[in-house]
Amino acid sequence: MINTHTFHIPVMGIGFTIDTPLKVSHLGIDSVISLVDDILIEKLRAHFCSKNNLNYDEITDKTPDFRAERIKSYLNLINDLACKKFNELKQSAINKGAEFIEFLDLLPDNSVIKMNYYKMLDGLINENEFNKWLDENLSMGSIDVNIMTKLDKANYLKGEKLTAEFNDAHAALRGFAESELHSSLILSAGMNPRLYSYLEQFEDFYPDENGYIKKKIVIKVSDYRSALIQGKFLAKKGLWVSEYRVESGLNCGGHAFATDGFLLGPILSEFTEKRQELTETMHEIFIKSIADKNRAVPKNKLNIKVTVQGGVGTAEEHQFLIDNYNVDSVGWGTPFLLVPEVTNVDEATRLQLCKAKEEDLYLSHISPLGVRFNSLKGNSKDLDKLSSIAKGRPGSSCPKKFLISNVEFTEKSICTASRQYQKLKIDELNKEYLTPGMYREKYDKIVDKTCICVGLGTPALLVNDIGTKVEGSGVSVCPGPNMAYFSRVMSLKEISDHIYGRTNVITRTDRPNMFIKELRLYINFLKEKISEENTDSAKHKLSLLKFADNLRDGINYYYKLFSGTKKYFSNTKKQIINDLHMCDLSIYYLSLEIENSYELAQIAS
Repeated sequence: MINTHTFHIPVMGIGFTIDTPLKVSHLGIDSVISLVDDILIEKLRAHFCSKNNLNYDEITDKTPDFRAERIKSYLNLINDLACKKFNELKQSAINKGAEFIEFLDLLPDNSVIKMNYYKMLDGLINENEFNKWLDENLSMGSIDVNIMTKLDKANYLKGEKLTAEFNDAHAALRGFAESELHSSLILSAGMNPRLYSYLEQFEDFYPDENGYIKKKIVIKVSDYRSALIQGKFLAKKGLWVSEYRVESGLNCGGHAFATDGFLLGPILSEFTEKRQELTETMHEIFIKSIADKNRAVPKNKLNIKVTVQGGVGTAEEHQFLIDNYNVDSVGWGTPFLLVPEVTNVDEATRLQLCKAKEEDLYLSHISPLGVRFNSLKGNSKDLDKLSSIAKGRPGSSCPKKFLISNVEFTEKSICTASRQYQKLKIDELNKEYLTPGMYREKYDKIVDKTCICVGLGTPALLVNDIGTKVEGSGVSVCPGPNMAYFSRVMSLKEISDHIYGRTNVITRTDRPNMFIKELRLYINFLKEKISEENTDSAKHKLSLLKFADNLRDGINYYYKLFSGTKKYFSNTKKQIINDLHMCDLSIYYLSLEIENSYELAQIAS
């Protein structure tokens, strides 16, 4: 089967891409549904059943295994509706309809599908041959799902704690595993050994004798070492990782999992150099494990895909990633928040995103998970939060409880963004003898946490005119820093043309190269670490200096990369080299600052 597109749409938030496959799968575009919020999923299932005149039987929280059942039923519905649209597209091709011509117009200019179709129109071909060609060459975009592995809270029934398979991530996995989908499970946010082991229980994750896997495993990673560790863990269980999805540590949307100063370019270079070695290593472990399970051993070696996402913004960057690192697909996330045909974003938030500049997009501390989170200043959920603080009632009522993890004050986990937690924490703070300044600093950190598990799903309700009485209308949004360079609402055709170099939707002339942007983000991150951490500790000093050294190694890699490339970045190479020089100087001075801070602290002591 021929790959239709060279880009994919990653998961965004909870609700932004929750029905995106229904909008793009028939066009051959891969996209990802978040499985965090089964309450939202059930509301959308009711909505789409009504919209398509289908029977709807509610799955209430009284239904046995309701979370898994809701997810399974929703995924089956989306699959059915997407398949129907795909069949309609093929019928349009047979009838030479406008819909199929629009589909062809989205494809890259060098698309084999596009070229062969127009060749056939010039020749004589009967309907049976044409139908056969369609079946062999057209494929739906994959309806993939995402599970954040650490969002695996325990659940209770009548006060009794349920067994681990009813934990949130386990139940979500089961819902996907029992669905009719032939697609991929994307696991993100690090390794959860118990969840990974649970995969063994489902037949669809194993290959048949021909190597076909109905449900593929994809691991989102930030470096090669992570891929090796997680891949081996699963291979030892007879499970094959079909794709490693490399994401920039900071130049991305949503939660940001920063590396220790390792940059995207060198990380991708390591994957390129060691890809064959990775495949051989995994295959050796996998074959032994699957044979030990007395399962069918595939006749041929299974393939590993490497994809990348995080900060790509131009057709030149897109193609460079494919050509230079041999990646199989490039993820475009943030710009699609400005494409109403594809994502769920309410009009007010989309207008804010269009107007957003660099200073409006920041790496926040608002996530209850304690992980840095890319956010937009002035989003309506944060305004709701500030209003509650001003009224003397900080925190959320926590209606969904998907991000609960704290047991500081309670036996059962609660969320640090909840009203319950923040009251208890502030009561504790009031017992401390602090200066007004120190008190305010600690108080602000407590009340800064936002109920993103609600805010990131609300847009899907607003866009589809579904009531938000329980959730409220406040919207959290999590664009990457790249949003600063996209400033208007786009159609799917316009963003596709931009990705494939047929047009340019970026009007600003000062957008830095994606690698330079990530480098600057890491330099700013290092500055924060220097100001926050205690540099009078030798351990912290060495950690910060190692971070700086890793950035410097990345800069040296980029000097060679950009100096050596002739086909790409000819118009911007001089600026890129100059930017690298300025970043190198910044890191030099930051290293001096780290050394001097430590020495001064030693003298003072």
